[in-house]
Amino acid sequence: MGLGSKGWSLRSFFSSKQLHLLHPENNSNSNGSINNHNHFHNHHHSHMCWRSSVAKAKPTSWSMVCGLMLFGLGLISLLTGHMASHVEWYSQRFIHRTLHSAQDGSERAPIDIWESQYSRYYYGCKERGRNFAAAIPERMSNGYLLIATSGGLNQQRTGITDAVVVARILNATLVVPELDHHSFWKDDSDFKDIFDINWFITYLAKDITIVKRVPDKVMRSMDKPPYTMRVPRKSEPEYYHDQVLPILLRRRVLQLTKFDFRLATDLDDELQRLRCRVNYHALRYTKPIRQFGQKLVMRMRKMANRFIAVHLRFEPDMLAFSGCYFGGGEKERQELGAIRKRWTTLPDLSPDGERKRGKCPLTPHEVGLMLRALGFANDTYLYVASGEVYGGNETMQPLKDLFPNFYTKEMLAGEELKPFLPFSSRLAAIDYIVCDESNVFVTNNNGNMAKILAGRRRYMGHERTIRPNAKKLSSLFMERNQMDWETFAEKVKAAQRGFMGEPDEMRPGRGEFHEYPSGCICEKPYIDQALSEDAFRPPKLAAKNLTVKEDSTLDEENAESIQLPEQSERRARRW
Repeated sequence: MGLGSKGWSLRSFFSSKQLHLLHPENNSNSNGSINNHNHFHNHHHSHMCWRSSVAKAKPTSWSMVCGLMLFGLGLISLLTGHMASHVEWYSQRFIHRTLHSAQDGSERAPIDIWESQYSRYYYGCKERGRNFAAAIPERMSNGYLLIATSGGLNQQRTGITDAVVVARILNATLVVPELDHHSFWKDDSDFKDIFDINWFITYLAKDITIVKRVPDKVMRSMDKPPYTMRVPRKSEPEYYHDQVLPILLRRRVLQLTKFDFRLATDLDDELQRLRCRVNYHALRYTKPIRQFGQKLVMRMRKMANRFIAVHLRFEPDMLAFSGCYFGGGEKERQELGAIRKRWTTLPDLSPDGERKRGKCPLTPHEVGLMLRALGFANDTYLYVASGEVYGGNETMQPLKDLFPNFYTKEMLAGEELKPFLPFSSRLAAIDYIVCDESNVFVTNNNGNMAKILAGRRRYMGHERTIRPNAKKLSSLFMERNQMDWETFAEKVKAAQRGFMGEPDEMRPGRGEFHEYPSGCICEKPYIDQALSEDAFRPPKLAAKNLTVKEDSTLDEENAESIQLPEQSERRARRW
């Protein structure tokens, strides 16, 4: 399939109907509302005149007449002001409705593919509430909590985040978590090799007490070694109070193993914000990793003002785990089938059924087609975060043809990457930094890195994050040779509505908290400047959030985030 062919030429997809913002029916509704208020005003005005004429017919003192006249004038003033305020309210509501009218997507305002136009109205809020008690000192805590994380770097990141919250629930002193050295990735890095351990301890000092190890005095005083247990997945705080706390109090030192997703998603607001303080602030990478990641970001920025980062996740283990088929014939079935046998508990799956359910990652070629259909030109710069791609260069070449400005950390760093090569977690951390700094982040699966980065980008201002709607896109890719490029592109855009990282995608109960941190995203104060520019309020987040009050104080980070960004010098593509 050649994109240069006549049938697949990239053409303009705007229509004049899509650009109309005002609709006659909305005008009539709005005017009808205003006319109702004029009728309301006129009715009361005539009523007051009737009272005035009756008063003159009766023999009444001049003082009463004057009093009634003054009362009437006051009432007229009150009603007039009331009506004017309601006219303004209806007019604002009318404008709001015309810009965000239909839910089917046909009449919505165009979406900027590079950034959300609503991002400036929200900010990440992590502040502790007034009733949030200070951290319990080590000598007064209920004991020491040891944590053994599990999985790859980002899965362990979720475990560390939840470990801090569990320590808070138990009033325990947290020992710096132990990273997993025995997972599929076989990385023997310790916490201090990946994360800035001193920053981690200091930043959370007001929330919990963290120590690097259990004091020798405590260990010598113990009759038995630390008690080890594994809690059920997504356990509620009550479980920790009822089942874990008594053991901690009795044994003084307790270790929780395989600690990944062992805490419920839905917690109270204070604990959710604690999660955000840990994940988005306290877990800072070591200086060598941060500096190297920023070096790659700067090299991308020197080539282009903005770039896309794609977390491809098309490694053999990922494909084998998915149970999907990607067109590689019997050779692919045998190779991925052999890898899949490593997980003895995985059920037999129907590849076609999984694809129809949207459970299969897109191929690199399909990712490229989606991005081109959304409106990204072929001169757009791509940073691809990926490990060993199944099929090698043959699999990657179609994506490179669609986006020739294609880069990976290996291409940008060369020999400088050598010190990190033996450590898969440090390589993943470098990819994390570049993806986080990108203008647009594209996920290709529901893996841990994709979820955590999507949540972080929402928290940092709803930075554009595109998640393929694989369920709808899969059928489109199978039928793409039966339609011209313009039709295909329109269908892709329609399929991706609701999967572009917009604020209104935050819905109560949707997904994991690490991906949708609704309790940590707040609406900025009402700003006159923003209204004068846009003439409408941004859509409210579906999830509960707090708005900064006038007397609230913002720390330096939030004070900076509240500034409205200047308009981009370049006119962004819209669809």
